[in-house]
Amino acid sequence: MADISLLGWRSGRVSRFDGAEPARVARVDRGRLTVLGACGPARVVPSAALYADDSGGPAVGDWVAVRGEVAVELLPRTSAFTRTAAGRTSAPQVVAANMDAVLVVDSLAGPLRLTRIQRYLAVAWGSGASPVVVLTKADLCDDDDAEVAAVRADAPGTHVLAVSSLTGQGVDAVAALLGPGCTGAMVGPSGVGKSSLLNALTGGAVADTREVRDDGRGRHTTTARQLHLLPGGGLLIDTPGMRELGLHDDADGLDRAFADVAEAAGQCRFRDCEHRTEPGCAVAAAIDDGVLDPDRLRSWRKLQRESERQQARADARVRATQQARAKALVRSVRTSRAGRGATR
Repeated sequence: MADISLLGWRSGRVSRFDGAEPARVARVDRGRLTVLGACGPARVVPSAALYADDSGGPAVGDWVAVRGEVAVELLPRTSAFTRTAAGRTSAPQVVAANMDAVLVVDSLAGPLRLTRIQRYLAVAWGSGASPVVVLTKADLCDDDDAEVAAVRADAPGTHVLAVSSLTGQGVDAVAALLGPGCTGAMVGPSGVGKSSLLNALTGGAVADTREVRDDGRGRHTTTARQLHLLPGGGLLIDTPGMRELGLHDDADGLDRAFADVAEAAGQCRFRDCEHRTEPGCAVAAAIDDGVLDPDRLRSWRKLQRESERQQARADARVRATQQARAKALVRSVRTSRAGRGATR
């Protein structure tokens, strides 16, 4: 029997299972879950109860209660990296669950994409886990120290590491973040080196790798989210590259990712200050004094507007669902009454 604390289990989670056993979701396939538990890996069927609420169903990293060959309950999450599902929808999609750290991975092989990192950090801060920026392909960068300094200046309070899966630079520092029983999740676009970093951390070729395309855009090598066990006892969730990372209910994450902007905004004279030409605007004063980068304010505004639009869409979706349920209930009652009347 394995010690499930090495899989990230915390003793204060749940104590009653009514004959079921806790297991951690390592992979989600259509109609099947691969789970890790005290008796090792197993393939189980998710019951309908796992999709009964707004959780979106089981995600990699989740804990489930397993009875026999069926996962009967989805246990509460301590953290979740959640985006708006790609396409014309407002539905949330949990990319990874129950992480201690979110590794926001981007590449040093080309110009820094600070706005892209800002977006990922906003979601990462809102996940309930601690974000770390991992800048890969340091061997292809002429001055990785300068690039790291630039990201640190743009991401106050966030740990930033430069790594090279080819030379091994920084790989031990990443591994040190994921001690026994600690879980990390790698997120980022395609082609930034997530699969190569996973191979370097595991010491083997557990993930396929491909060359970046001629136009600099990444290629999808990881096709499914999966939980991997690391040699040092940590756990790492590998995720496919994301073409879209839509914000979803990330107001708190935005405030933490843009703590400098949020702090200045809290000192404005008027609570509804739009930080443009209002008197007593502390944000404008910080920009004038050179304390706040105006690009940071522009990025914050853009992501804030997106978050507000998405929240409005989500609220509309909830109202539509509630109205549909109410109409269905009315139809059911009418049908029932009509049936009783016909039998009299």
